[in-house]
Formats: sequence, structure tokens, C-alpha cells
Amino acid sequence: MKEKVILAYSGGLDTTAIIPWLKENYDYDVICCCIDCGQESELDGLDERAKASGATKLYIEDVVDEFCDEYIVPCVQGCAVYENKYLLGTSMARPVIAKRLVEIARKEGASAICHGATGKGNDQIRFELAIKALAPDLKIIAAWRDDKWTLDSRESEIEYCKQHGIHLPFSADNSYSRDRNLWHISHEGLELEDPANEPNYDHLLVLGTTPEKAPDEGEYVSMTFEAGVPTGINGKKMKVSDIIRELNRLGGKHGIGIVDIVENRVVGMKSRGVYETPGGTILMEAHQQLEELILDRDTYALKKDMGNKLAQIVYEGKWFTPLREAVCAFIESTQKYVTGEVKFKLYKGNIIKAGTTSPYSLYNESIASFKTGDLYDHHDATGFINLFGLSCKVRAMKMQEAEKSGK
Repeated sequence: MKEKVILAYSGGLDTTAIIPWLKENYDYDVICCCIDCGQESELDGLDERAKASGATKLYIEDVVDEFCDEYIVPCVQGCAVYENKYLLGTSMARPVIAKRLVEIARKEGASAICHGATGKGNDQIRFELAIKALAPDLKIIAAWRDDKWTLDSRESEIEYCKQHGIHLPFSADNSYSRDRNLWHISHEGLELEDPANEPNYDHLLVLGTTPEKAPDEGEYVSMTFEAGVPTGINGKKMKVSDIIRELNRLGGKHGIGIVDIVENRVVGMKSRGVYETPGGTILMEAHQQLEELILDRDTYALKKDMGNKLAQIVYEGKWFTPLREAVCAFIESTQKYVTGEVKFKLYKGNIIKAGTTSPYSLYNESIASFKTGDLYDHHDATGFINLFGLSCKVRAMKMQEAEKSGK
């Protein structure tokens, strides 16, 4: 029997061309696995396409709820945002995809896993670090880094498929390079390759519209959370995946979550892309609005640092590491009382606060008001300031003494 290889299959031109390439160069039985993280219409016709390209079998694995509950929610709770802009849409999905690829490899008795990520991007790192962490015995084939891979353009890939009797609905015309799942869609290529160019949003956007073209009237939305987990919208209980779907609809309608970023890839280069994350942007903001009522000052400050660390960990593909588990354990411990309701208005790209309530709010009106109350006496601040500013005063006194002595 031939050895089996598990191919991470998207149905796009690259991974379609990899099927006959693997059979020709490695003599494997190719088992394609498309891991559904919410790609929607991109999954149409995959079974026929994979089989026509020479695959022995195709798995289409629905991991949407696992993706939302076990990967997105911890990142939302941590407010994990890479370089202050990127909400980790692609980064969060790679570990759950790799995990399922390994599970299928074990089920099929495969000896290798192959992916179609290029040698310039982050995804090769994310896939391979996850596979190494979960199945160090499995061989990894990175087609684009393989000496036997000689295809260097869409035209050459299409011609290669034709030579192998594969006639597929791909054209050689230029288009954006995109990655889509339930959380976001990314766009790279074409005019975006030059940071001097403005994005062609009319041609580019998929999930929504620009703020300029959004409705002239705002829309009020309320969300509920329990222990840091979103539980409903506008009074209706929903699971997390359905909440994100509804927020995507609302956010897309009102031009929310469009980010144009030049980011620093793990491999050292800068890359420019446009990300649409309408629902994720709303969810992150709503969670933060609730947290600022509930977390004490010191916890809130440290949690910011931990959120930045989590973003770096996830971006670099280190999900299956003790460090990620430790950071997430800290973040999870801060979410015990993050329960309440957040209201806001969506209007032309903006998320405008409209009121936040929680039974665990640390905001005390009698303390925060300008009146003197039982819990706060304005006179108490005098001694506090004297002690808090003592080091500043002592230094200034010493500097005065030094000036007077001419030193």
C-alpha cells in the first residue's frame, strides 16, 4: 500500500495543483482535508474538484463552534490585538486547522501532512509549529519550499493542471489574495502591494461597506456577557458563533471594522493588507466596555500587558505551548465577574457607547461624584499627595542645594 499524506485543502488553485504534484513527486495517496472555519461559499464544489484532481478522499470538517468557543473567546477576553490593529483572524484559525489535520492523519494512518503556505508568510510557521507540538513524528511537506516545486505563478499552476488532465474554473487574471473565516476576511495584493496607494474599497470589500456608504441613521445594539463570554444580542440568547454572524451583519452594514495595516511578519518583512472584521471589532469593543467597569486598576493594567503578549504568541503560531496556556489561565481568572450588559450605537464606522451595567461594577457614584461622602473625604488627599510625591520633592530639594553650592 502507498503511504498517505494529508493535504490542507482550501480548494484554491495552489492546493488544487499540489494534489497531482504530490502524486507525481512522492507517490502518495492524497487525502484532502478542508477545515471549515466559516468560509461559507468557498466550500462549494470542493468534493468534485478534489476528486477530479486526483485526491483519494476529501474530508470537510466543520470546526466553527470549536473555533469560536476555544480560540476566539480567549483572544477576545484577553483583548489580543497584534500591533494595535490586527484582530488575529487568520492567526487564531491556524491552530484549530492544524489540530484537526493531525487528528485525521492519525485516523487515516498517514505519515505526512502537506500545506500550501508560501515561504514568505506567517502561515507556514503557524501550521508547522502546531503540527510539531501535536505530532512530532509526522513528516511535514511545505510544497512552496520544496526543491521539486517549480510552479511560480498562477499561469504555471493552471498549465500544470491542464497537463494532468485537470480542467478547473480558475483564470489567470489578477485578483486579491484572500483568507476568510467566520471572524474576518483579509485582502492582500494588487494595489495594496504599494503602501502609497489608497485601497480600492469598491472592488475590495466583501463583508460590508465603507463608512461613507453606510446608512445615515445609527442603530442601537445591546449585548450580554457572562463571565467574559458573550451570551446574547438584543435580548436574544445565542451561541458564540451565531453572535459573531449577527455582529458581522450589523457591523458590515454600518462600515465597522475595516483596517488598513502595514504589519511586521514573523519572517522579518513588512506586509500591507486590508482586514474586514466587522463582528469581531464590535465584540472586542463591547467586552472592553464591560471590563473597564469591573476590573480593578492593577489587574486591568497587567491584563493589558498579558493581552499584548497573547497577541504575539498567537501571531507567531505558538498556540500549543505552555506559555500560551499560562497566559490564558491568567486572563481566564480575570473574567469571573465580567458579567453584564453593554449598549452601543453603530454609526458610519463608529461604535458609540450608550450605557453599560453590571452587578459587579466597581463604579460607585457616591465616591465618583464631586460631593464629599462617607467613603471619600477631599481632605484625605493632602496626606496621600505628600507621600506619593515625596520622592519628587526630595529630588528637587537636592537639586536646589547643588545649584546653591555651585556643584
